[in-house]
Amino acid sequence: MNGQRRRTRQSSGSLPEPGAVTDPGSAVFLSYASQDAEAAQNLCNALRAAGIDVWFDQSELRGGDAWDQMIRRRVKGCYLFVPIISANTQSRKEGYFRREWKLAVDRTNDMAEGMAFLLPVVIDGTSDSEALVPEKFREVQWTRLPAGASKDAFVEHVRRLIAPEIVAQTPSIPRSPAKPAPSTSISPVAAPARAPGAIRPFLPWIVSAVLILGIGGLLAEKFLVTKHTVPTTQVPATAAVHKEAVSDKSIAVLPFADMSEKKDQEYFSDGLSEELIDRLAQTPGLQVIARTSSFYFKGKQVTIAEIAKTLGVAHVLEGSVRKSGTRLRVTAQLIRADTDLHLWSMTYDRDVRDIFKVQDELAAAVVTALKAKLLPAERLDTWHRTGSSEAYDQYLIGKQLLNRSGVGDYRLAVFAYQKAIALDGNFAAAYVGLAEAEAAVSGTETGDRVALQRALDAANRAVALAPDSADGYATRGSLLGEFFWDWSRARADFERAIAYDAGNGTVQRNYSALLSSLGLVREALVAARRAIDADPLSGAAWDNLGAILMGDGQLVAARAAVLRAQQLNPNSFWPPYNLAQIELLDGHPEKALTVAQTTRNPALVTAMAAYTLGRGDEAERALNEILSRQPQIFGYQIAEIYAWRGENDQAFEWLERSYAQHDPGLSSVKTNPFLTKLRADRRYAALLRKMNLP
Repeated sequence: MNGQRRRTRQSSGSLPEPGAVTDPGSAVFLSYASQDAEAAQNLCNALRAAGIDVWFDQSELRGGDAWDQMIRRRVKGCYLFVPIISANTQSRKEGYFRREWKLAVDRTNDMAEGMAFLLPVVIDGTSDSEALVPEKFREVQWTRLPAGASKDAFVEHVRRLIAPEIVAQTPSIPRSPAKPAPSTSISPVAAPARAPGAIRPFLPWIVSAVLILGIGGLLAEKFLVTKHTVPTTQVPATAAVHKEAVSDKSIAVLPFADMSEKKDQEYFSDGLSEELIDRLAQTPGLQVIARTSSFYFKGKQVTIAEIAKTLGVAHVLEGSVRKSGTRLRVTAQLIRADTDLHLWSMTYDRDVRDIFKVQDELAAAVVTALKAKLLPAERLDTWHRTGSSEAYDQYLIGKQLLNRSGVGDYRLAVFAYQKAIALDGNFAAAYVGLAEAEAAVSGTETGDRVALQRALDAANRAVALAPDSADGYATRGSLLGEFFWDWSRARADFERAIAYDAGNGTVQRNYSALLSSLGLVREALVAARRAIDADPLSGAAWDNLGAILMGDGQLVAARAAVLRAQQLNPNSFWPPYNLAQIELLDGHPEKALTVAQTTRNPALVTAMAAYTLGRGDEAERALNEILSRQPQIFGYQIAEIYAWRGENDQAFEWLERSYAQHDPGLSSVKTNPFLTKLRADRRYAALLRKMNLP
């Protein structure tokens, strides 16, 4: 099935050691006495808020072989072991936390000298010298976090120990307000080196549930739509990305309102808003929120101040469009969010044939108001340009249909883009839209290889017409990777796209998908988080992050990211499907079955979860249901089911069918945790070679 895969990557040049820790997720093991659970929970929350995955065992029933094995695996696989020391640990010479401490000490004996692994935290007045702790704990400096102490410095220290290269590229966590707090001792421990002891409990496997292409940033959320939602815990609307401060040169462009008498120009007003976002995003020094996040508030009763706070911007541009015949009236106003002051407003009356002039004037006026500087005009003139107002009209209709992604919408989008191209054969943006639409039809309905070739031809034409635009390269890169497995050319296209528009959240998200196909976890996560920086309310961006984390074994963080995606886009197929897979991977097949029932295709997970529970008849019925429906679309998922059940011959049979059809799901074959049982088979290595995967 098109679009169910994601990928991950590593720094340029070489692949990581098998099992090496490549990212802050699954990094910290918190060990504590049960009486200190509240303090441990607070510390856990602070670390997770900074994007660090934490193993925090809250099991009420501990002990037994299964529990002991899990704890051993977690201690062996974590990056930092954080024992919480207090009067409560002093008073207990036995307890589960002391078993954990012993496991951690045993692991240090196998690690490189000087490697940071133990990071003790004292939460009360317990003395370092008198504490009942292993001698290994005394060989490192301790952090003191008494009641009321700020945890910010400690969290930042942990982030730098875990991934100094990544932290150097990302914003620091926000500091608490200026109220004095008790001093916090931070150990001057060297950053950890890669060593045999630093291994994860999971290889960097990427789950088979993500985007088909990333093409143009539209298709990840569009392929299959469910009418149901999974009950979720509330996630704060601002739980996106931490910013140090709101820049004065930041803006969100809200969707312009359609004020036309017949209310039939929504596609036009949305298109104008998107054009403004595109143009403003090309301005050096100006932070512009991406379309998905700005459009999230469409139709919602939310104040300007609330929107600005959620998106982390200082200014909001809003406006309206009124079209009558060939006459167009556009009204726009720039608002300073914290004061609600209208800094600038203007009304433009133009003939519709001057629409591009109107757009340029609007963009220039807003940029002037923000005291930023536009890029040279020739850069702006190479992209969404056509001399035909009718062609532009058809382009906007196609774009709206592609965004809507209902039954039959992709085919209608193809027709609209074809009409635009017939009216203007040099309209680069229409060729990008056509490539996206053709791939979507093939991926969700037909599996037609000829349509994929047409999509690639359209993307090639877009690049030829607009060689200095990111969109054409990103679209072609997604096609080359997902469908044609031409990894080197795909990566080169994405690197060109990022060179032209590094702040484009869609490009970064799709690039992370390509990287994860190659098994490069760390680079994929960096790109995925940059996508969220640029587009914090994009469900596709959060779901993409969740899928990469899931494949990397960071199931707690993955679940949180996917729940966030579902809250942002409750009609998307992917979040409940990914949640069901997370529960299955996390050893909760009953939960997986429950969640699967909320998806459009529950049999995809039921066939595996019921098998795990020993319900053979139920598992077989689910598998037969899939086999009887569109096997050309679900071939890769059928291979997953057989692999999960240990039926390797059938699994490879369906993988070969997927290969023959160039199923884009196959791009995750290298990282898919559901295919683990196949990796020792020589047929698996042969398949990777045929797909040109390193």
